Amino acid sequence: MNRDDFNIMGNIKSIEQLKAQLLCIIGEFFRLLTKGSNVAKDAILNCISNAIIVLYVLGDKLGYSAVEIDEDMKKKLKIGVIEDDTVEREGKSLSKLYSHLKTRE
Repeated sequence: MNRDDFNIMGNIKSIEQLKAQLLCIIGEFFRLLTKGSNVAKDAILNCISNAIIVLYVLGDKLGYSAVEIDEDMKKKLKIGVIEDDTVEREGKSLSKLYSHLKTRE
């Protein structure tokens, strides 16, 4: 085991900070969406990408690799496509995301 693996308090603090960051990002995202079409597309994109980054890092801190997260997402997306989820029916969003993840392999 690595010395860093035994830094329990440091890991807990880091996880708590990531959770707080994620809440702030989501809050900002919702705030931007209430502003309507005047909102800069860059600000919304920034929130989305920051949330994804924080979630991947949080997953890593909890013991999941980015590959494991991607594989789990692909399984869920495939099920959503097969079951003709509402989001899939309304614009093939799940299929598009599944294809995107497949190209990253």
